[in-house]
Amino acid sequence: MSTSDSAPGLALPVSDPDLEQRLKSRLTLVEKALAGHVQSRAPFVTEAAGHLLEAGGKRFRPLLVLLAAECGDRADSDDVLTAACVVELTHLASLYHDDVMDEALVRRSADSANARWDNHIAILTGDFLFARSSELTAELGPEAVHIQAQTFARLVEGQIMETQAPLSGEDPVSHHLDVIAGKTGILIATSARYGALFGGAPKEVEEALTAYGDIVGAAFQISDDILDIASDGDVSGKTPGTDLREGVPTLPVLMARRAARPADARLIELLDSDLAASDEDLAEALALLRAHPAMDEARAYVLEEARRAKACLAPVPAGPVRDALEAFADVVATRTT
Repeated sequence: MSTSDSAPGLALPVSDPDLEQRLKSRLTLVEKALAGHVQSRAPFVTEAAGHLLEAGGKRFRPLLVLLAAECGDRADSDDVLTAACVVELTHLASLYHDDVMDEALVRRSADSANARWDNHIAILTGDFLFARSSELTAELGPEAVHIQAQTFARLVEGQIMETQAPLSGEDPVSHHLDVIAGKTGILIATSARYGALFGGAPKEVEEALTAYGDIVGAAFQISDDILDIASDGDVSGKTPGTDLREGVPTLPVLMARRAARPADARLIELLDSDLAASDEDLAEALALLRAHPAMDEARAYVLEEARRAKACLAPVPAGPVRDALEAFADVVATRTT
């Protein structure tokens, strides 16, 4: 399945019309609530906190909360909507901090907060959004607070690990996968868990959806790694080689380095150079990577992760919710955008 099969306006492929309409209606409520949650008594704080929210986004995490809640008997509860806001505010907050760490100038086709204002404003705005997320989590009760604290710790741990080289003797590929599990997988896992928990799903379904979210979330990020090298910019809308140009390690690059074939001497030389300084060198590195067996190895890894994610869904009752989750895993495995 390709992303073109996704229901219009939704970041997940939903084929059941009734389910699609329910999700769209509730996502509209979440969007309105989010606009209120970024409000501050200080107009400038409101402007800064709303900057990335207004820039758009797929709202995948709150949508997953809403979808997972459909596995229970309280899918339309206020707690589900609150949980959906919690995960999106947490995600937005992390983007403000990410952009400072990466010195990013653009986010969601708009100026990043650090570019529009400065690093101090971006960091403090992220902190403000984390605080708003914590306020809402407290409304959900002690269990949610515990889950959120664990999630936040893993997320920050992943962000810190990303700035550190692997330890002596540690496999760089394993290190990279650990980073992704913290930075991306954990919040998606929590999104699925919150939806099941506050939607009233059975415990075994909650655990299944949490495991699914953890795997599929990380796999989605790895598919981005692959797209950075393999994508046709005209088709995907992404600029090929962005991570290469910025020196960001990705799974195919790490796998190519690990292969250490004699034929890869030129590729390694290019990867060790400043690819931001030469468009010609960047183009050559992309061409060499696209022809490298590491690309097929990375694709095989994502396919296997998608298979594992779908296997986690065995306790989820058959029907449109499970169909949508399985279809999304397929999208992750084969996506071109």
